[in-house]
Amino acid sequence: MTRLVMFLALFISNLAIAQDEIYTGYFSNKALSGYDTVAYFTDHKPVEGSDKFVTEYKGADWYFASQEHLDMFKAEPEKYAPQYGGYCAWAISAKSDFASADPKKWAVVDGKLYLNYDEKVKQMWDQNQALHIKQADANWPALIRKK
Repeated sequence: MTRLVMFLALFISNLAIAQDEIYTGYFSNKALSGYDTVAYFTDHKPVEGSDKFVTEYKGADWYFASQEHLDMFKAEPEKYAPQYGGYCAWAISAKSDFASADPKKWAVVDGKLYLNYDEKVKQMWDQNQALHIKQADANWPALIRKK
C-alpha cells in the first residue's frame, strides 16, 4: 500500500510539472476554450471563435470569429496570444504555479492579454496588476522549463 501511495504521489507530481505551454484544458486542444484571442483587442470583449477559422500555434488550436482575425493572428501571434499561455495570470504570479483560466475573466494591459481563473481571483489580480505582471514575468520561464 505504501508503495502505491508513493507511486501515485510521484505520478501526480510529474503531471503537475508537465504542463503544456498553452492552456487547453483536459478534453480539448482549444486555446482560450475556443474564444477568439484577437477579439479582445478589436471588439474589447470575449467572442467565441468558429470552426471555420482555425489555426494551430504552439501545439494548440486557435479559433477565430472571422478570416480577418485569423489572418491578424497568423501575422503576429505573439501580439495576440494571451500571456503565460492562457493560464491564470494571478496563479503564475502569486503561487508560481499553473491554474486554468476563464476566457471571460480577462484584461488587456499595455497591449497584452491576461486571463484569470474566476471573478474572485481576477479581483485580487486587479488590485495590483503591475506587481502581479512583474512577478508572473519572473516566474513564467522557470515554470515552462519544468516541462
